[in-house]
Amino acid sequence: MADYHEEGLSLEAKNFSRALKSLKEEVEAIDWYHQRVDASDNQQLAAIMAHNRDEEIEHACMALEWLRRNMPEWDEAMRTFLFTSGDITTLEEEMESGESASGGNSDLGIGKL
Repeated sequence: MADYHEEGLSLEAKNFSRALKSLKEEVEAIDWYHQRVDASDNQQLAAIMAHNRDEEIEHACMALEWLRRNMPEWDEAMRTFLFTSGDITTLEEEMESGESASGGNSDLGIGKL
């Protein structure tokens, strides 16, 4: 890959770059397929393209999981923002203050054991 922004990168940095580029490509493919599904006037063709879009979503999720497992900053951000409820823009503040997205503390509703 000749499109690195810096020279002398470690193998780890190159792998992060590969994962991020792959993620970008998968997300772009999801967008293209989704637009085609929405614009298609043929149900069977739309179903095929929806299937292809959903495959690309799986690939994007695999890349995200690799990033989560290999870069602590991704893990921390995903644990803060994914699979939550409430206002996405205030989740970080709530987590830092010890509140949950639902307004209570972060004890998962089970109290002290």
